[in-house]
Amino acid sequence: MIRTTTLPSATRDVREGIQRRMCGVALPLHSCLSTPASPLLPLISGPNMRKHLAILVISCWATLAYAQKADLVVTNAKIVTLDPASTIAQALAVREGKIVAVGGNDAMEGLTGSATRRVDAGGRTIIPGLIDSHIHAVRAGLTYATEVNWIGAKTIPEAMERLRQAAKARPASWIIVAGGWSDLQFAEKRRPTLAEVMSAVPDNPAYIQLFYAAVLMTPKAQLALGISADQLPAGMTAERAASGETTGWFNGSIVSISALFDRLPRPNFEENVAGTRQFFTELNRLGITGIVDPGGFSIYPSHYAALQKLWREKSLTVRVAYSLFAQNVGAEFEEYKNLTPFLPMGFGDDMLRFNGIGERITGAMYNNNAPDAAARDKFLEIIRWAAKQGLTVTIHWQEDKSVHHLLDLYEEVNKETPIAPLRWSIAHLDNTSPGTLARMKALGIGWTMQDAMYLGGDRIVAQAGEATRSMPPIVTALRTGVHVGAGTDAHRVASYNPFVALQWMLDGKTVGGHATRGPDETPSREDALRLYTLGSAWFCFDETRRGTLEAGKLADFAILDRDFMSVPVEQIGATASLLTLVGGKVVYAADVFANVK
Repeated sequence: MIRTTTLPSATRDVREGIQRRMCGVALPLHSCLSTPASPLLPLISGPNMRKHLAILVISCWATLAYAQKADLVVTNAKIVTLDPASTIAQALAVREGKIVAVGGNDAMEGLTGSATRRVDAGGRTIIPGLIDSHIHAVRAGLTYATEVNWIGAKTIPEAMERLRQAAKARPASWIIVAGGWSDLQFAEKRRPTLAEVMSAVPDNPAYIQLFYAAVLMTPKAQLALGISADQLPAGMTAERAASGETTGWFNGSIVSISALFDRLPRPNFEENVAGTRQFFTELNRLGITGIVDPGGFSIYPSHYAALQKLWREKSLTVRVAYSLFAQNVGAEFEEYKNLTPFLPMGFGDDMLRFNGIGERITGAMYNNNAPDAAARDKFLEIIRWAAKQGLTVTIHWQEDKSVHHLLDLYEEVNKETPIAPLRWSIAHLDNTSPGTLARMKALGIGWTMQDAMYLGGDRIVAQAGEATRSMPPIVTALRTGVHVGAGTDAHRVASYNPFVALQWMLDGKTVGGHATRGPDETPSREDALRLYTLGSAWFCFDETRRGTLEAGKLADFAILDRDFMSVPVEQIGATASLLTLVGGKVVYAADVFANVK
């Protein structure tokens, strides 16, 4: 069905007079209601005056909306609006960064003027701009220009070639792969060896990180960092072959590997800016127009300078809602109290906005399935304060068996300060249960769900067996009424590609090709897309402003290279955008749209 919608009327106090603007001149409403040719005011007096006046205001507003020409009109498209009626439209019009009309091609004629930019979509699919509800994009951008990316590499030789190209471009410089890959993505189904990496980059120190589980360091890298098999950072062990010789791989945890990563050379500020710009363009290439960033290990206030520079220059191409992640274990409360007076909740604008605290609130409650009383009390003190300050809280939690520790504290705070309006959320929790979801629903807590099972599912199957058929329980969460946002948790533990995540949401298959989640927890294509748009927008209080393609919403959308709604599921992961717009501004253009400005 194709239908046309126009901007809703502005709500104004009729007692103070309603004005309309045309050709830059403000005119009182009575000038269009009572004229010598049409004395309407006497007809709308009496008990029904408000009703009749409201109708006339709407009529005048709609007429004015069409009298003003659009800045951009896109026609001949398959527009997946994701509006409440699941409308599929042909065309849309944009003015001043917002959508002013959605409907058929003919409906755009009155909005098209001599200065209107016209784009013929050629029958291609348009979707609302994607929003990743949990991605460490600010941190990724800092090093993107100086790292090597193995995302999408299908063989070890292909991965080694990427190292060679980086070494050729930066002789003698560090070669760093900071994650986002899995040994199971390679045809060889194994990790590269030290010999293979040394053959590819013999003259460069190389650091290769696999999730937060292991790191390969070449001899040059070990020497530069002052590391050997006998002198390792706390929490790390050297992997040895059957012969007893070290393999070059070192095993560790998220804490120990994060500490090791901090010892690597840091890009300079110009490289931070360039990397952020490049990474955001890469996200735009994949149809992403917004992110919710939960901070992360090793990202301090000073590290937001590159992001802020692009924001000041009005060069951001992705809308960013960010949280503050506590870095100083044991002094988290002081850290938050020192920083948040300068960052009231929601501080910022449409492109860059403060979105609360998390995903680590305290070190003692992070990945801790058995927190003691002291850890719980400290956590409670901070979240009680956060609720009174009106701050959103997002928390990293992995296991359903222990999440009761968290929910017990949330329920205690909720007795004093309602937390539902604050939109607190839990990230990860792939094995969450119906009981946990019911408690989350009662508290108004949202769930940000990522595709961790895509890269890690094969190993989880070995541990959880048949239980993985309902991991994560996407459909159950939606049926329960919990707000769900989709995302990736990229880039050190996952690919940032949203279409890889969307394909996984629909087929449940790991990177190794093994099916995990069953059909009972598999959403429809439309529902999956909603989670990556409207669902994610909820977590930054933007669901009334973006996430669907309707009149009045921000003009964030992408024209895709294939039809997400009909292509075989196994092809969804290869989808890319050909034209991405944020606020009606082109931020990425390729192929037939390469010249669209």
